[in-house]
Amino acid sequence: LAWTGKVVGIADGDTITVLNNGRGEKIRLHGIDTPEKGQAFGNKAKAVTGSMLRGRVVEITPMTTDRYGRTVALVYVDGQSLNESLVRNGYAWVYRKYCKEAFCSEWPDLEENASNEKKGMWRDPHILPPWEYRQIGRQQQVSSSSFAMGSGGVSKALAASGSYHGNVNS
Repeated sequence: LAWTGKVVGIADGDTITVLNNGRGEKIRLHGIDTPEKGQAFGNKAKAVTGSMLRGRVVEITPMTTDRYGRTVALVYVDGQSLNESLVRNGYAWVYRKYCKEAFCSEWPDLEENASNEKKGMWRDPHILPPWEYRQIGRQQQVSSSSFAMGSGGVSKALAASGSYHGNVNS
């Protein structure tokens, strides 16, 4: 059932917080994926979403709930789909793994047009889809944690070589 609320937070390009019955509800935009914060165009995608929504009243059409408990939804501002607009303007990929509804069938063409016209993130010829970026991050975490848990001799060898680097903030 669709509902309306005021946008009170922008977490990133595809996650916002909207007031629903006086409480902030996290909304994950259905069917799209924007660049991550640490990724090229991640901050720009967040800024674009913020410029379109900050302080506005939006219509939320819930689709499902994700594993983090967020409402996954279509978001409309002034009758226009934010989800579709981000794809059209080159700040989101169609998340084909999850976007299976009939309206999703049009979005890959919008994505391709944005790419061909070098809109938004498509100006970067090396832009990685966020699901690949996240996968690389997980692989690096695994390899660095297994490295850190290796023999104490590795840490001592690095420290002795002068290439060991600790936390610069401590």
